[in-house]
Amino acid sequence: MNRFTKITSRENSNVKEVILLQKSAKTRKEKGLFVLEGLRLCLDAVENGFVPDKVFLSSIQLHKNPEIVDKFSKAREFYETSDGVFEKISDTVNPQGILCTFKIPEHNDNIKTNGKYIALENIQDPSNLGAISRTAEAFNVDGIIIQGGCDPYSSKSLRASMGALLRLPVIETDDMFELFRKYSLTTYASVVTKDATPINNIKFKDGCVIIIGNEANGVSDNAICSSDCLFTIPMTGKAESLNAAVAASIIIWEICK
Repeated sequence: MNRFTKITSRENSNVKEVILLQKSAKTRKEKGLFVLEGLRLCLDAVENGFVPDKVFLSSIQLHKNPEIVDKFSKAREFYETSDGVFEKISDTVNPQGILCTFKIPEHNDNIKTNGKYIALENIQDPSNLGAISRTAEAFNVDGIIIQGGCDPYSSKSLRASMGALLRLPVIETDDMFELFRKYSLTTYASVVTKDATPINNIKFKDGCVIIIGNEANGVSDNAICSSDCLFTIPMTGKAESLNAAVAASIIIWEICK
Protein backbone atom coordinates (compact mmCIF):
# COMPACT_ATOMS: atom_id res chain seq x y z
CA MET A 1 0.00 0.00 0.00
CA ASN A 2 1.15 3.54 -0.73
CA ARG A 3 2.58 5.38 2.21
CA PHE A 4 0.18 7.90 3.70
CA THR A 5 0.87 11.01 5.72
CA LYS A 6 -1.74 11.45 8.43
CA ILE A 7 -3.45 14.80 8.95
CA THR A 8 -5.37 15.39 12.15
CA SER A 9 -5.16 19.19 12.44
CA ARG A 10 -7.39 21.61 10.57
CA GLU A 11 -4.47 24.06 10.64
CA ASN A 12 -2.29 21.79 8.49
CA SER A 13 -0.81 23.64 5.49
CA ASN A 14 -2.24 21.10 3.03
CA VAL A 15 -5.69 21.57 4.51
CA LYS A 16 -5.40 25.34 4.14
CA GLU A 17 -4.24 24.96 0.55
CA VAL A 18 -7.21 22.79 -0.41
CA ILE A 19 -9.65 25.23 1.20
CA LEU A 20 -8.11 28.13 -0.74
CA LEU A 21 -8.22 26.14 -3.97
CA GLN A 22 -11.90 25.39 -3.35
CA LYS A 23 -12.80 29.01 -2.69
CA SER A 24 -10.51 31.13 -4.86
CA ALA A 25 -10.20 31.24 -8.65
CA LYS A 26 -7.15 33.44 -8.18
CA THR A 27 -5.45 30.75 -6.08
CA ARG A 28 -6.31 28.08 -8.64
CA LYS A 29 -4.73 30.15 -11.42
CA GLU A 30 -1.66 31.05 -9.36
CA LYS A 31 -0.97 27.46 -8.32
CA GLY A 32 -2.21 25.87 -11.54
CA LEU A 33 -4.29 23.40 -9.53
CA PHE A 34 -7.95 22.51 -9.13
CA VAL A 35 -9.88 20.25 -6.75
CA LEU A 36 -12.15 17.31 -7.50
CA GLU A 37 -14.20 15.59 -4.83
CA GLY A 38 -16.02 12.27 -4.96
CA LEU A 39 -14.95 8.88 -6.27
CA ARG A 40 -16.71 9.08 -9.63
CA LEU A 41 -15.27 12.44 -10.68
CA CYS A 42 -11.78 11.65 -9.40
CA LEU A 43 -11.70 8.29 -11.17
CA ASP A 44 -13.06 9.82 -14.36
CA ALA A 45 -10.23 12.36 -14.32
CA VAL A 46 -7.61 9.64 -13.83
CA GLU A 47 -9.11 7.51 -16.61
CA ASN A 48 -8.85 10.53 -18.92
CA GLY A 49 -5.14 10.99 -18.29
CA PHE A 50 -5.08 13.37 -15.33
CA VAL A 51 -2.47 12.50 -12.71
CA PRO A 52 -3.41 13.50 -9.16
CA ASP A 53 -1.04 15.87 -7.44
CA LYS A 54 -2.36 15.00 -3.98
CA VAL A 55 -4.94 12.45 -2.82
CA PHE A 56 -6.85 12.96 0.44
CA LEU A 57 -8.81 10.05 1.92
CA SER A 58 -10.78 10.15 5.14
CA SER A 59 -9.91 7.49 7.69
CA ILE A 60 -13.32 5.84 7.27
CA GLN A 61 -13.01 5.68 3.47
CA LEU A 62 -9.44 4.37 3.60
CA HIS A 63 -10.22 1.60 6.06
CA LYS A 64 -13.47 0.60 4.35
CA ASN A 65 -12.05 0.58 0.82
CA PRO A 66 -8.24 0.28 0.91
CA GLU A 67 -8.27 -0.95 -2.70
CA ILE A 68 -9.17 2.59 -3.83
CA VAL A 69 -5.54 3.57 -3.34
CA ASP A 70 -4.43 1.40 -6.26
CA LYS A 71 -6.59 3.41 -8.65
CA PHE A 72 -4.61 6.56 -7.82
CA SER A 73 -1.17 4.97 -7.70
CA LYS A 74 0.48 7.67 -9.84
CA ALA A 75 -0.35 10.46 -7.39
CA ARG A 76 2.56 12.49 -6.07
CA GLU A 77 1.38 12.54 -2.45
CA PHE A 78 -1.16 10.66 -0.32
CA TYR A 79 -2.85 11.86 2.85
CA GLU A 80 -5.13 10.17 5.35
CA THR A 81 -7.26 12.72 7.16
CA SER A 82 -9.35 12.44 10.27
CA ASP A 83 -13.06 12.58 9.47
CA GLY A 84 -13.31 16.03 11.03
CA VAL A 85 -10.50 17.36 8.83
CA PHE A 86 -12.10 15.89 5.73
CA GLU A 87 -15.36 17.66 6.53
CA LYS A 88 -13.33 20.87 6.70
CA ILE A 89 -11.87 20.50 3.21
CA SER A 90 -15.03 19.07 1.67
CA ASP A 91 -17.27 21.25 -0.51
CA THR A 92 -20.22 18.84 -0.57
CA VAL A 93 -23.16 18.20 1.76
CA ASN A 94 -22.48 14.46 2.07
CA PRO A 95 -18.71 13.92 1.68
CA GLN A 96 -17.62 10.62 0.15
CA GLY A 97 -14.24 10.75 1.85
CA ILE A 98 -12.05 11.21 -1.22
CA LEU A 99 -10.65 14.40 -2.70
CA CYS A 100 -7.83 15.02 -5.19
CA THR A 101 -5.95 18.00 -6.52
CA PHE A 102 -4.93 18.03 -10.18
CA LYS A 103 -2.96 20.33 -12.46
CA ILE A 104 -5.04 22.61 -14.68
CA PRO A 105 -4.56 21.44 -18.28
CA GLU A 106 -3.16 23.69 -20.97
CA HIS A 107 -5.36 23.94 -24.06
CA ASN A 108 -3.75 26.95 -25.73
CA ASP A 109 -3.50 26.76 -29.54
CA ASN A 110 -5.72 23.69 -29.63
CA ILE A 111 -8.21 25.39 -31.96
CA LYS A 112 -8.93 23.66 -35.26
CA THR A 113 -9.50 25.96 -38.21
CA ASN A 114 -12.25 23.60 -39.44
CA GLY A 115 -13.78 22.99 -36.02
CA LYS A 116 -17.05 24.05 -34.42
CA TYR A 117 -16.80 25.89 -31.11
CA ILE A 118 -19.03 27.39 -28.46
CA ALA A 119 -17.84 30.70 -26.97
CA LEU A 120 -19.27 31.75 -23.61
CA GLU A 121 -19.12 35.44 -22.80
CA ASN A 122 -19.44 36.27 -19.10
CA ILE A 123 -21.53 33.22 -18.15
CA GLN A 124 -21.98 33.58 -14.39
CA ASP A 125 -23.76 30.42 -13.26
CA PRO A 126 -21.54 27.32 -12.84
CA SER A 127 -24.62 25.13 -13.39
CA ASN A 128 -25.13 26.69 -16.83
CA LEU A 129 -21.46 26.28 -17.69
CA GLY A 130 -21.59 22.63 -16.62
CA ALA A 131 -24.79 21.89 -18.55
CA ILE A 132 -23.48 23.57 -21.71
CA SER A 133 -20.25 21.58 -21.57
CA ARG A 134 -22.17 18.30 -21.20
CA THR A 135 -24.26 19.08 -24.28
CA ALA A 136 -21.17 20.21 -26.21
CA GLU A 137 -19.43 16.93 -25.42
CA ALA A 138 -22.51 14.88 -26.31
CA PHE A 139 -22.62 16.37 -29.81
CA ASN A 140 -18.85 16.41 -30.44
CA VAL A 141 -18.33 20.16 -30.36
CA ASP A 142 -14.58 20.72 -30.75
CA GLY A 143 -14.17 22.89 -27.66
CA ILE A 144 -15.42 25.68 -25.43
CA ILE A 145 -13.95 29.18 -25.44
CA ILE A 146 -14.53 31.20 -22.27
CA GLN A 147 -14.19 34.94 -21.75
CA GLY A 148 -15.00 36.23 -18.27
CA GLY A 149 -17.66 34.80 -16.00
CA CYS A 150 -17.32 31.77 -13.74
CA ASP A 151 -14.20 29.64 -13.46
CA PRO A 152 -14.44 26.31 -15.35
CA TYR A 153 -12.20 24.73 -12.70
CA SER A 154 -14.34 25.64 -9.71
CA SER A 155 -15.82 22.68 -7.84
CA LYS A 156 -19.37 23.71 -8.76
CA SER A 157 -18.58 23.98 -12.48
CA LEU A 158 -16.78 20.64 -12.55
CA ARG A 159 -19.55 18.83 -10.67
CA ALA A 160 -22.23 20.33 -12.91
CA SER A 161 -20.30 19.24 -16.00
CA MET A 162 -20.00 15.63 -14.77
CA GLY A 163 -16.39 15.73 -15.96
CA ALA A 164 -17.12 17.11 -19.45
CA LEU A 165 -15.00 20.20 -18.72
CA LEU A 166 -12.03 17.86 -18.25
CA ARG A 167 -12.62 15.96 -21.48
CA LEU A 168 -13.29 18.93 -23.77
CA PRO A 169 -10.65 21.48 -24.77
CA VAL A 170 -11.39 24.59 -22.70
CA ILE A 171 -9.72 27.78 -23.91
CA GLU A 172 -9.84 30.82 -21.63
CA THR A 173 -9.14 34.21 -23.19
CA ASP A 174 -9.33 37.92 -22.43
CA ASP A 175 -10.04 38.78 -26.09
CA MET A 176 -12.06 36.16 -27.92
CA PHE A 177 -12.24 38.10 -31.19
CA GLU A 178 -8.48 38.30 -31.42
CA LEU A 179 -8.52 34.51 -31.10
CA PHE A 180 -11.24 34.16 -33.75
CA ARG A 181 -9.30 36.32 -36.20
CA LYS A 182 -6.12 34.35 -35.57
CA TYR A 183 -7.83 31.11 -36.63
CA SER A 184 -10.12 32.68 -39.26
CA LEU A 185 -13.29 31.42 -37.55
CA THR A 186 -16.69 32.60 -38.77
CA THR A 187 -18.51 34.12 -35.81
CA TYR A 188 -22.22 33.84 -35.02
CA ALA A 189 -23.72 35.67 -32.02
CA SER A 190 -26.94 34.52 -30.36
CA VAL A 191 -29.32 37.45 -29.73
CA VAL A 192 -33.02 37.91 -28.95
CA THR A 193 -33.76 40.72 -31.43
CA LYS A 194 -36.50 40.07 -33.98
CA ASP A 195 -34.47 41.36 -36.93
CA ALA A 196 -31.76 38.72 -36.44
CA THR A 197 -31.67 35.68 -38.74
CA PRO A 198 -33.70 32.71 -37.46
CA ILE A 199 -31.33 29.92 -36.51
CA ASN A 200 -33.16 27.39 -38.69
CA ASN A 201 -32.32 29.53 -41.75
CA ILE A 202 -28.57 29.28 -41.18
CA LYS A 203 -26.31 26.55 -42.48
CA PHE A 204 -23.40 26.50 -40.05
CA LYS A 205 -20.16 25.59 -41.80
CA ASP A 206 -16.96 24.14 -40.38
CA GLY A 207 -14.57 26.68 -38.93
CA CYS A 208 -17.18 28.53 -36.92
CA VAL A 209 -17.79 29.71 -33.38
CA ILE A 210 -21.14 30.43 -31.72
CA ILE A 211 -21.18 33.14 -29.05
CA ILE A 212 -23.60 32.80 -26.13
CA GLY A 213 -23.81 35.73 -23.75
CA ASN A 214 -24.40 36.52 -20.12
CA GLU A 215 -27.59 35.16 -18.51
CA ALA A 216 -29.00 38.62 -17.70
CA ASN A 217 -27.56 40.85 -20.43
CA GLY A 218 -26.89 38.58 -23.39
CA VAL A 219 -23.89 39.09 -25.65
CA SER A 220 -21.93 42.33 -25.36
CA ASP A 221 -22.16 45.26 -27.79
CA ASN A 222 -18.65 44.39 -28.94
CA ALA A 223 -19.77 40.86 -29.82
CA ILE A 224 -22.79 42.21 -31.69
CA CYS A 225 -20.67 44.66 -33.69
CA SER A 226 -17.81 42.24 -34.35
CA SER A 227 -19.71 39.06 -35.29
CA ASP A 228 -20.19 37.94 -38.89
CA CYS A 229 -23.81 37.00 -38.27
CA LEU A 230 -26.48 37.63 -35.65
CA PHE A 231 -29.07 34.90 -35.20
CA THR A 232 -32.00 34.21 -32.92
CA ILE A 233 -34.05 31.23 -31.78
CA PRO A 234 -37.64 31.90 -32.92
CA MET A 235 -40.18 31.55 -30.13
CA THR A 236 -43.97 31.60 -30.43
CA GLY A 237 -44.78 31.72 -26.72
CA LYS A 238 -44.75 34.62 -24.28
CA ALA A 239 -41.27 34.07 -22.87
CA GLU A 240 -38.82 36.79 -23.91
CA SER A 241 -35.70 34.65 -23.64
CA LEU A 242 -34.37 31.21 -22.76
CA ASN A 243 -32.06 30.03 -20.02
CA ALA A 244 -28.47 30.13 -21.30
CA ALA A 245 -28.00 26.36 -21.01
CA VAL A 246 -31.32 25.64 -22.77
CA ALA A 247 -30.51 28.07 -25.58
CA ALA A 248 -27.06 26.52 -25.92
CA SER A 249 -28.56 23.03 -26.24
CA ILE A 250 -30.83 24.14 -29.10
CA ILE A 251 -27.94 25.95 -30.80
CA ILE A 252 -25.56 23.00 -30.46
CA TRP A 253 -28.18 20.67 -31.93
CA GLU A 254 -28.58 23.01 -34.93
CA ILE A 255 -24.88 23.46 -35.65
CA CYS A 256 -24.11 19.74 -35.34
CA LYS A 257 -27.13 18.15 -37.02
